[in-house]
Amino acid sequence: MKLIVGLGNPGPAYSRTRHNVGMMAAEKIAKQWFIAIRAQGCSSRFGEGSISGQPVRLALPQTFMNASGKAVKCLLHRWRLQPSSLLVVCDDVSLPLGMIRLRSRGSAGGHLGLASILLELGMEEIPRLRVGIQSGRVDEDLTPFVLGRFDSSERKSLEQGLASAVAACEIWVTSGLSAAMNRFNRRIR
Repeated sequence: MKLIVGLGNPGPAYSRTRHNVGMMAAEKIAKQWFIAIRAQGCSSRFGEGSISGQPVRLALPQTFMNASGKAVKCLLHRWRLQPSSLLVVCDDVSLPLGMIRLRSRGSAGGHLGLASILLELGMEEIPRLRVGIQSGRVDEDLTPFVLGRFDSSERKSLEQGLASAVAACEIWVTSGLSAAMNRFNRRIR
């Protein structure tokens, strides 16, 4: 069983913000593979289904981003899953809008949701898929930027990034992290 967790902030005020790209990707996976995200538990909404015949669970933590680790730890414990069966999908302000990057481990890179997960699980070996949200110069205070919405000129790049994220998650579920990394990780130019 694989678990894909889409990070974001709960509630309609945050639903289409840059920080909620992880949730947007998980919702697209749910729609494409007919996985109903209706169950609740571990401070999350989740659903179970399959991707190309492989069992998968999708989860959307309903904690705020900075407390995502508590929900993720609870979900892993609930289903007796190892962190290697987890893929965290989140935004990345350092990547250009629409670009994705998969990693098997590493630091949080300034992402407070990832930092919370790494802290709660006590390890850096957490597979993650970062979706780029940068579309030009970003001020030092990231909060207004990540909590802002995408404008109409960014829609095409956003949709391309989300489509790539969905495809990468599918490869991860069916063929593993290395195969997904080999196919989707590109150098930033």
